[in-house]
Amino acid sequence: MKQDVLPEKRDYTAEDARFMELAIRLSEESVDQGGGPFGAVIVRDGEVVATGTNQVVLQNDPTAHAEVSAIRNACRKLGVFDLSGCTVYSSCEPCPMCLSALYWARVSRICYGNTKADAKHIHFDDSFIYDQLDLSHAERSIRCEHFMRDRAFKVFEKWLAKADKVVY
Repeated sequence: MKQDVLPEKRDYTAEDARFMELAIRLSEESVDQGGGPFGAVIVRDGEVVATGTNQVVLQNDPTAHAEVSAIRNACRKLGVFDLSGCTVYSSCEPCPMCLSALYWARVSRICYGNTKADAKHIHFDDSFIYDQLDLSHAERSIRCEHFMRDRAFKVFEKWLAKADKVVY
């Protein structure tokens, strides 16, 4: 997988700095409270919609990353599943799961402080996941098995025929 590095932006606005500072402060508070060193802030129209911190250990939930927590909080607060028009400020470059969640949430912009190389330096290394995604199913470290498609696909057909579905 191509591992490019985005050059650090030097001409950010005072508003960007304020929201990034909040994300960084949340990451520090998370460490102080026994969580991981990650914080995220979701902003729309210059206002904080929601925040999140890494709660993996505190909640025994491997998906409770700062960005995912912030997405959940923002969607709950706004009563939507689409965060178009929102900017996410994260204390660290989002991991593969969080990046995927941010795409699913349709955020408009992602800003981050630390890089994935910085995270790797403190033993939060996602390169294994990136590498696994490039492998065929047969080569992955977690065995993948595909069966009962005929039965499962009937539900997809039901969904497709549903007149009142909400497409997302």
